Amino acid sequence: MSFSQENLLQRLEELQRVAGKAEKYIIALSGGLDSTVLLHALACSREKHSVPLLAVHVDHQLHPDSASWNDSCAALAADLDVDFASERVVVDETTGIGPEAAAREARYAALARIVGNGEWLLSAHHRDDQAETLLLNLMRGSGPTGIAGISAARCFSDGWLVRAMLAFSRAELLDYARAHELSWIDDPSNASDRFDRNYLRQEILPRLEHRWPQAGKRIVRSADLARDAAGLLAELGAMDLAALSGEPGRIDLQGFAQLSEQRQKNLLRFAIHGLGLCMPSAAQLQSILEDLLPAREDAAPLVRWPGVEVRRYRDYLYLLKEHSDQEFGELELVEGAAQGLSEAVVSAGLELRYRSGGEEFQPVGQTHTKKLKKLLQEEGIVPWMRDRLPLLYSGGRLVAVADLWLAADAVSEPGTAVHWKGRPALH
Repeated sequence: MSFSQENLLQRLEELQRVAGKAEKYIIALSGGLDSTVLLHALACSREKHSVPLLAVHVDHQLHPDSASWNDSCAALAADLDVDFASERVVVDETTGIGPEAAAREARYAALARIVGNGEWLLSAHHRDDQAETLLLNLMRGSGPTGIAGISAARCFSDGWLVRAMLAFSRAELLDYARAHELSWIDDPSNASDRFDRNYLRQEILPRLEHRWPQAGKRIVRSADLARDAAGLLAELGAMDLAALSGEPGRIDLQGFAQLSEQRQKNLLRFAIHGLGLCMPSAAQLQSILEDLLPAREDAAPLVRWPGVEVRRYRDYLYLLKEHSDQEFGELELVEGAAQGLSEAVVSAGLELRYRSGGEEFQPVGQTHTKKLKKLLQEEGIVPWMRDRLPLLYSGGRLVAVADLWLAADAVSEPGTAVHWKGRPALH
Protein backbone atom coordinates (compact mmCIF):
# COMPACT_ATOMS: atom_id res chain seq x y z
CA MET A 1 0.00 0.00 0.00
CA SER A 2 1.67 3.22 -1.18
CA PHE A 3 1.13 6.56 0.52
CA SER A 4 -1.80 8.67 -0.67
CA GLN A 5 -4.44 10.88 0.90
CA GLU A 6 -6.99 8.10 0.47
CA ASN A 7 -4.80 5.48 2.13
CA LEU A 8 -3.99 7.84 5.01
CA LEU A 9 -7.70 8.49 5.62
CA GLN A 10 -8.37 4.75 5.50
CA ARG A 11 -5.75 4.19 8.20
CA LEU A 12 -7.18 7.00 10.34
CA GLU A 13 -10.63 5.46 10.06
CA GLU A 14 -9.26 2.06 11.14
CA LEU A 15 -7.70 3.67 14.23
CA GLN A 16 -11.09 5.00 15.30
CA ARG A 17 -11.82 1.48 16.52
CA VAL A 18 -9.16 2.08 19.17
CA ALA A 19 -9.39 5.79 19.88
CA GLY A 20 -12.95 6.69 18.88
CA LYS A 21 -13.75 9.54 16.51
CA ALA A 22 -11.33 12.45 16.82
CA GLU A 23 -12.62 15.85 17.92
CA LYS A 24 -9.56 17.48 16.37
CA TYR A 25 -6.37 16.47 14.58
CA ILE A 26 -3.35 18.19 16.14
CA ILE A 27 -0.38 17.72 13.82
CA ALA A 28 3.08 17.79 15.39
CA LEU A 29 4.78 19.87 12.70
CA SER A 30 8.57 19.92 12.75
CA GLY A 31 8.73 21.25 9.21
CA GLY A 32 10.64 18.22 7.98
CA LEU A 33 9.57 15.98 5.12
CA ASP A 34 7.40 13.59 7.14
CA SER A 35 5.27 16.09 9.05
CA THR A 36 4.99 18.36 6.01
CA VAL A 37 3.52 15.50 4.00
CA LEU A 38 1.15 14.60 6.85
CA LEU A 39 -0.13 18.17 7.18
CA HIS A 40 -0.51 18.62 3.43
CA ALA A 41 -2.42 15.35 3.01
CA LEU A 42 -4.83 16.17 5.83
CA ALA A 43 -5.35 19.76 4.71
CA CYS A 44 -6.08 18.71 1.14
CA SER A 45 -8.55 16.03 2.22
CA ARG A 46 -10.40 17.95 4.94
CA GLU A 47 -13.68 17.84 3.01
CA LYS A 48 -13.56 14.05 3.28
CA HIS A 49 -12.54 13.66 6.95
CA SER A 50 -14.29 16.83 8.28
CA VAL A 51 -12.07 16.97 11.38
CA PRO A 52 -10.72 20.39 12.53
CA LEU A 53 -6.96 20.77 12.10
CA LEU A 54 -4.31 22.45 14.22
CA ALA A 55 -0.61 22.44 13.36
CA VAL A 56 1.77 22.82 16.33
CA HIS A 57 5.49 23.49 16.06
CA VAL A 58 7.78 23.01 19.05
CA ASP A 59 10.90 25.19 19.01
CA HIS A 60 13.62 23.39 20.99
CA GLN A 61 15.99 26.39 20.66
CA LEU A 62 18.89 24.03 19.98
CA HIS A 63 19.86 25.39 16.55
CA PRO A 64 20.64 28.95 15.42
CA ASP A 65 17.97 28.67 12.71
CA SER A 66 15.22 27.43 15.00
CA ALA A 67 13.35 30.75 14.90
CA SER A 68 13.29 30.72 11.09
CA TRP A 69 12.09 27.09 11.15
CA ASN A 70 9.18 28.23 13.30
CA ASP A 71 8.38 30.95 10.75
CA SER A 72 8.51 28.41 7.91
CA CYS A 73 6.04 26.15 9.72
CA ALA A 74 3.73 29.08 10.37
CA ALA A 75 3.87 30.03 6.68
CA LEU A 76 3.14 26.46 5.58
CA ALA A 77 0.10 26.27 7.85
CA ALA A 78 -1.12 29.64 6.56
CA ASP A 79 -0.71 28.52 2.93
CA LEU A 80 -2.84 25.45 3.70
CA ASP A 81 -5.39 27.50 5.71
CA VAL A 82 -4.69 25.49 8.88
CA ASP A 83 -4.69 26.97 12.39
CA PHE A 84 -1.17 27.20 13.83
CA ALA A 85 0.37 27.29 17.31
CA SER A 86 3.97 27.47 18.42
CA GLU A 87 5.54 26.26 21.66
CA ARG A 88 9.03 27.20 22.79
CA VAL A 89 10.76 24.81 25.21
CA VAL A 90 14.03 24.64 27.11
CA VAL A 91 15.77 21.27 26.77
CA ASP A 92 17.58 20.10 29.89
CA GLU A 93 20.70 18.38 28.53
CA THR A 94 22.06 17.62 32.01
CA THR A 95 19.61 14.81 32.83
CA GLY A 96 21.94 12.08 31.59
CA ILE A 97 19.38 10.58 29.21
CA GLY A 98 21.01 12.01 26.08
CA PRO A 99 20.14 15.03 23.91
CA GLU A 100 17.64 13.18 21.71
CA ALA A 101 15.66 11.83 24.65
CA ALA A 102 15.80 15.15 26.51
CA ALA A 103 14.45 17.00 23.48
CA ARG A 104 11.73 14.40 23.03
CA GLU A 105 10.62 14.70 26.67
CA ALA A 106 10.46 18.50 26.43
CA ARG A 107 8.54 18.31 23.15
CA TYR A 108 5.91 15.87 24.35
CA ALA A 109 5.48 17.74 27.63
CA ALA A 110 4.65 20.87 25.62
CA LEU A 111 2.31 19.00 23.28
CA ALA A 112 0.52 17.32 26.20
CA ARG A 113 -0.61 20.75 27.41
CA ILE A 114 -2.39 21.34 24.11
CA VAL A 115 -4.22 18.05 23.57
CA GLY A 116 -7.80 18.24 24.83
CA ASN A 117 -10.46 15.66 25.53
CA GLY A 118 -11.07 13.42 22.51
CA GLU A 119 -8.39 15.13 20.43
CA TRP A 120 -5.69 13.25 18.51
CA LEU A 121 -2.08 14.31 18.42
CA LEU A 122 -0.77 13.04 15.07
CA SER A 123 2.93 12.41 14.70
CA ALA A 124 4.48 11.55 11.33
CA HIS A 125 6.38 8.41 12.32
CA HIS A 126 6.64 6.03 9.37
CA ARG A 127 7.78 2.49 8.63
CA ASP A 128 11.49 3.38 8.55
CA ASP A 129 11.17 5.00 11.98
CA GLN A 130 9.58 1.78 13.24
CA ALA A 131 12.48 -0.31 11.93
CA GLU A 132 15.01 2.06 13.50
CA THR A 133 13.19 1.96 16.83
CA LEU A 134 13.16 -1.83 16.91
CA LEU A 135 16.90 -2.01 16.18
CA LEU A 136 17.67 0.65 18.80
CA ASN A 137 15.68 -1.24 21.41
CA LEU A 138 17.43 -4.49 20.49
CA MET A 139 20.76 -2.76 21.15
CA ARG A 140 19.42 -1.71 24.56
CA GLY A 141 18.48 -5.29 25.42
CA SER A 142 14.73 -4.62 25.41
CA GLY A 143 12.10 -7.31 25.80
CA PRO A 144 8.88 -7.79 23.78
CA THR A 145 7.45 -4.38 24.67
CA GLY A 146 10.56 -2.58 23.43
CA ILE A 147 10.86 -4.77 20.35
CA ALA A 148 7.22 -3.97 19.56
CA GLY A 149 8.49 -0.49 18.80
CA ILE A 150 6.17 2.43 18.16
CA SER A 151 2.49 1.91 18.91
CA ALA A 152 -0.07 3.13 16.37
CA ALA A 153 -2.29 4.64 19.06
CA ARG A 154 -2.06 5.20 22.80
CA CYS A 155 -3.65 7.42 25.39
CA PHE A 156 -1.92 10.79 25.65
CA SER A 157 -2.83 13.67 27.95
CA ASP A 158 -6.63 14.03 27.67
CA GLY A 159 -6.70 12.49 24.19
CA TRP A 160 -4.68 10.14 22.00
CA LEU A 161 -1.25 10.01 20.38
CA VAL A 162 -1.76 8.47 16.94
CA ARG A 163 0.82 7.38 14.33
CA ALA A 164 -1.20 6.77 11.18
CA MET A 165 1.77 6.58 8.81
CA LEU A 166 3.56 3.52 10.19
CA ALA A 167 2.50 1.46 7.16
CA PHE A 168 4.30 3.82 4.74
CA SER A 169 8.01 4.14 3.99
CA ARG A 170 9.99 7.36 3.85
CA ALA A 171 10.55 6.76 0.13
CA GLU A 172 6.78 6.76 -0.41
CA LEU A 173 6.44 10.01 1.52
CA LEU A 174 9.24 11.49 -0.60
CA ASP A 175 7.40 10.48 -3.79
CA TYR A 176 4.27 12.22 -2.51
CA ALA A 177 6.19 15.37 -1.61
CA ARG A 178 7.81 15.59 -5.04
CA ALA A 179 4.53 14.90 -6.86
CA HIS A 180 2.92 17.81 -4.98
CA GLU A 181 6.03 20.05 -5.25
CA LEU A 182 6.34 20.46 -1.49
CA SER A 183 9.31 22.03 0.23
CA TRP A 184 10.51 21.19 3.70
CA ILE A 185 13.22 21.87 6.27
CA ASP A 186 16.34 19.72 6.38
CA ASP A 187 17.65 19.77 9.95
CA PRO A 188 21.46 19.44 9.65
CA SER A 189 21.53 17.41 12.87
CA ASN A 190 19.85 14.59 10.92
CA ALA A 191 23.08 14.13 8.99
CA SER A 192 25.23 13.62 12.08
CA ASP A 193 25.95 9.98 12.87
CA ARG A 194 26.81 10.85 16.48
CA PHE A 195 23.13 10.20 17.14
CA ASP A 196 22.29 6.50 17.26
CA ARG A 197 19.15 6.79 15.17
CA ASN A 198 20.97 8.67 12.41
CA TYR A 199 23.72 6.04 12.40
CA LEU A 200 21.17 3.28 11.91
CA ARG A 201 19.39 5.27 9.19
CA GLN A 202 22.52 6.16 7.24
CA GLU A 203 24.83 3.21 7.81
CA ILE A 204 23.00 0.08 8.97
CA LEU A 205 19.56 -0.03 7.38
CA PRO A 206 20.85 0.64 3.81
CA ARG A 207 23.27 -2.28 4.18
CA LEU A 208 20.52 -4.52 5.49
CA GLU A 209 18.29 -3.54 2.57
CA HIS A 210 21.12 -4.20 0.12
CA ARG A 211 21.74 -7.66 1.54
CA TRP A 212 18.09 -8.50 2.30
CA PRO A 213 15.64 -6.57 0.09
CA GLN A 214 12.48 -5.61 1.99
CA ALA A 215 14.43 -5.82 5.27
CA GLY A 216 12.52 -2.80 6.58
CA LYS A 217 9.15 -4.46 5.99
CA ARG A 218 10.32 -7.67 7.65
CA ILE A 219 11.65 -5.81 10.68
CA VAL A 220 8.30 -4.07 11.04
CA ARG A 221 6.55 -7.44 10.77
CA SER A 222 8.68 -8.67 13.67
CA ALA A 223 7.63 -5.58 15.63
CA ASP A 224 3.99 -6.44 14.98
CA LEU A 225 4.51 -9.99 16.25
CA ALA A 226 6.34 -8.69 19.31
CA ARG A 227 3.42 -6.34 19.95
CA ASP A 228 1.06 -9.31 19.99
CA ALA A 229 3.33 -11.07 22.50
CA ALA A 230 3.60 -7.91 24.61
CA GLY A 231 -0.19 -7.67 24.63
CA LEU A 232 -0.51 -11.22 25.94
CA LEU A 233 2.06 -10.51 28.66
CA ALA A 234 0.11 -7.40 29.66
CA GLU A 235 -3.09 -9.46 29.89
CA LEU A 236 -1.29 -11.99 32.09
CA GLY A 237 0.08 -9.19 34.26
CA ALA A 238 -3.40 -7.72 34.66
CA MET A 239 -4.80 -11.13 35.65
CA ASP A 240 -2.05 -11.75 38.20
CA LEU A 241 -2.42 -8.26 39.69
CA ALA A 242 -6.18 -8.66 40.00
CA ALA A 243 -5.72 -12.04 41.70
CA LEU A 244 -3.34 -10.54 44.27
CA SER A 245 -4.42 -7.08 45.34
CA GLY A 246 -5.66 -5.18 42.31
CA GLU A 247 -3.43 -2.26 43.36
CA PRO A 248 -0.39 -1.70 41.12
CA GLY A 249 1.45 0.15 43.89
CA ARG A 250 0.80 -2.43 46.65
CA ILE A 251 1.27 -6.13 45.88
CA ASP A 252 0.36 -8.98 48.23
CA LEU A 253 3.56 -10.94 48.81
CA GLN A 254 1.92 -14.21 49.83
CA GLY A 255 0.28 -14.57 46.44
CA PHE A 256 3.31 -13.10 44.69
CA ALA A 257 5.51 -15.85 46.13
CA GLN A 258 3.32 -18.50 44.46
CA LEU A 259 4.11 -17.18 40.96
CA SER A 260 7.04 -18.39 38.87
CA GLU A 261 10.00 -16.04 38.66
CA GLN A 262 9.07 -15.19 35.07
CA ARG A 263 5.53 -14.22 36.09
CA GLN A 264 6.85 -12.25 39.07
CA LYS A 265 9.04 -10.18 36.76
CA ASN A 266 6.21 -9.74 34.28
CA LEU A 267 3.86 -8.61 37.04
CA LEU A 268 6.40 -6.08 38.33
CA ARG A 269 6.94 -4.67 34.84
CA PHE A 270 3.19 -4.46 34.28
CA ALA A 271 2.54 -2.73 37.62
CA ILE A 272 5.44 -0.28 37.26
CA HIS A 273 4.33 0.65 33.75
CA GLY A 274 0.75 1.06 34.94
CA LEU A 275 1.93 3.55 37.57
CA GLY A 276 3.71 5.59 34.90
CA LEU A 277 7.09 5.04 36.56
CA CYS A 278 10.47 4.62 34.92
CA MET A 279 11.08 0.98 34.03
CA PRO A 280 13.86 -0.93 35.86
CA SER A 281 16.87 -2.56 34.29
CA ALA A 282 17.17 -6.34 34.36
CA ALA A 283 19.65 -6.02 37.24
CA GLN A 284 17.29 -3.81 39.26
CA LEU A 285 14.41 -6.20 38.68
CA GLN A 286 16.55 -9.12 39.84
CA SER A 287 17.61 -7.16 42.91
CA ILE A 288 13.95 -6.82 43.95
CA LEU A 289 13.57 -10.61 43.88
CA GLU A 290 16.94 -11.59 45.32
CA ASP A 291 17.81 -8.77 47.73
CA LEU A 292 14.66 -6.94 48.78
CA LEU A 293 12.17 -9.78 49.24
CA PRO A 294 14.34 -12.03 51.47
CA ALA A 295 15.71 -9.16 53.57
CA ARG A 296 14.75 -8.74 57.23
CA GLU A 297 11.93 -6.26 57.68
CA ASP A 298 13.85 -4.28 60.28
CA ALA A 299 16.57 -3.74 57.68
CA ALA A 300 14.19 -1.33 55.84
CA PRO A 301 14.77 -3.07 52.50
CA LEU A 302 14.86 -0.73 49.51
CA VAL A 303 15.65 -0.94 45.80
CA ARG A 304 15.86 2.43 44.08
CA TRP A 305 16.42 3.79 40.58
CA PRO A 306 15.79 7.33 39.24
CA GLY A 307 12.28 8.41 40.20
CA VAL A 308 11.30 5.06 41.77
CA GLU A 309 11.50 3.35 45.16
CA VAL A 310 10.55 -0.28 45.82
CA ARG A 311 10.02 -1.17 49.48
CA ARG A 312 8.62 -4.03 51.55
CA TYR A 313 6.53 -3.79 54.69
CA ARG A 314 4.76 -6.63 56.44
CA ASP A 315 3.03 -8.70 53.72
CA TYR A 316 3.17 -6.18 50.91
CA LEU A 317 5.56 -4.94 48.25
CA TYR A 318 5.28 -1.21 47.55
CA LEU A 319 6.10 0.39 44.20
CA LEU A 320 6.49 4.12 44.83
CA LYS A 321 7.27 7.32 43.03
CA GLU A 322 10.30 8.93 44.64
CA HIS A 323 9.06 12.18 46.18
CA SER A 324 10.99 15.29 47.05
CA ASP A 325 10.18 17.02 50.31
CA GLN A 326 8.05 19.51 48.35
CA GLU A 327 5.79 16.77 46.96
CA PHE A 328 4.04 15.60 50.12
CA GLY A 329 1.01 17.83 49.82
CA GLU A 330 -0.20 20.48 52.24
CA LEU A 331 -2.31 20.77 55.36
CA GLU A 332 -5.59 22.64 55.13
CA LEU A 333 -7.66 23.88 58.06
CA VAL A 334 -11.42 23.76 57.50
CA GLU A 335 -13.69 25.60 59.91
CA GLY A 336 -17.17 24.44 60.81
CA ALA A 337 -16.53 20.69 60.84
CA ALA A 338 -18.70 18.45 63.00
CA GLN A 339 -15.62 17.84 65.15
CA GLY A 340 -12.22 19.49 65.03
CA LEU A 341 -9.65 21.54 66.86
CA SER A 342 -11.22 23.95 69.32
CA GLU A 343 -11.25 27.70 68.76
CA ALA A 344 -8.99 28.17 71.79
CA VAL A 345 -6.37 25.80 70.36
CA VAL A 346 -6.42 27.43 66.92
CA SER A 347 -6.40 30.96 68.34
CA ALA A 348 -3.32 30.14 70.41
CA GLY A 349 -1.44 29.51 67.16
CA LEU A 350 -0.42 26.32 65.38
CA GLU A 351 3.12 25.21 64.64
CA LEU A 352 4.08 22.57 62.07
CA ARG A 353 6.76 20.08 63.08
CA TYR A 354 7.96 16.57 62.20
CA ARG A 355 8.81 13.64 64.43
CA SER A 356 11.95 13.93 66.50
CA GLY A 357 11.26 10.91 68.73
CA GLY A 358 9.57 10.34 72.08
CA GLU A 359 6.27 12.10 71.25
CA GLU A 360 3.26 11.07 73.33
CA PHE A 361 -0.37 11.50 72.33
CA GLN A 362 -3.91 10.69 73.45
CA PRO A 363 -6.18 10.59 70.38
CA VAL A 364 -9.90 11.24 70.51
CA GLY A 365 -11.69 8.03 71.45
CA GLN A 366 -8.83 6.53 73.43
CA THR A 367 -8.55 6.61 77.21
CA HIS A 368 -4.77 6.61 77.63
CA THR A 369 -1.79 8.50 76.36
CA LYS A 370 0.46 6.44 74.08
CA LYS A 371 3.79 6.82 72.45
CA LEU A 372 3.26 8.15 68.92
CA LYS A 373 5.63 5.45 67.67
CA LYS A 374 3.28 2.80 69.10
CA LEU A 375 0.20 4.42 67.56
CA LEU A 376 1.82 4.47 64.13
CA GLN A 377 2.78 0.82 64.42
CA GLU A 378 -0.73 -0.19 65.49
CA GLU A 379 -2.24 1.78 62.62
CA GLY A 380 0.10 0.08 60.15
CA ILE A 381 1.58 3.33 58.82
CA VAL A 382 4.42 2.36 56.48
CA PRO A 383 7.79 3.05 58.14
CA TRP A 384 9.12 5.36 55.41
CA MET A 385 6.23 7.79 55.98
CA ARG A 386 6.36 7.94 59.78
CA ASP A 387 9.00 10.66 59.94
CA ARG A 388 7.26 12.61 57.17
CA LEU A 389 3.91 12.95 58.93
CA PRO A 390 3.11 16.63 59.61
CA LEU A 391 2.47 17.25 63.30
CA LEU A 392 0.56 20.28 64.58
CA TYR A 393 1.51 21.81 67.94
CA SER A 394 -0.29 24.49 69.93
CA GLY A 395 1.26 26.03 73.00
CA GLY A 396 4.05 23.49 72.87
CA ARG A 397 1.78 20.41 72.95
CA LEU A 398 0.91 18.01 70.15
CA VAL A 399 -2.72 18.53 69.08
CA ALA A 400 -2.94 16.79 65.67
CA VAL A 401 -1.06 14.07 63.81
CA ALA A 402 -1.62 14.98 60.15
CA ASP A 403 -5.30 14.21 59.47
CA LEU A 404 -5.09 10.87 61.27
CA TRP A 405 -5.76 11.88 64.89
CA LEU A 406 -6.71 14.87 66.99
CA ALA A 407 -5.76 15.17 70.66
CA ALA A 408 -8.64 14.35 73.01
CA ASP A 409 -8.14 17.55 75.03
CA ALA A 410 -7.89 19.80 71.94
CA VAL A 411 -11.23 19.20 70.21
CA SER A 412 -14.66 20.76 70.16
CA GLU A 413 -17.94 20.18 68.35
CA PRO A 414 -18.05 21.96 65.95
CA GLY A 415 -14.39 22.67 65.37
CA THR A 416 -11.66 23.14 62.78
CA ALA A 417 -10.85 20.00 60.80
CA VAL A 418 -7.38 19.17 59.51
CA HIS A 419 -7.17 17.93 55.89
CA TRP A 420 -3.96 16.67 54.28
CA LYS A 421 -4.32 17.53 50.60
CA GLY A 422 -2.21 15.50 48.19
CA ARG A 423 -1.38 12.96 50.89
CA PRO A 424 0.82 10.04 49.80
CA ALA A 425 -0.25 6.49 50.60
CA LEU A 426 0.27 5.68 54.28
CA HIS A 427 -0.71 1.99 54.42
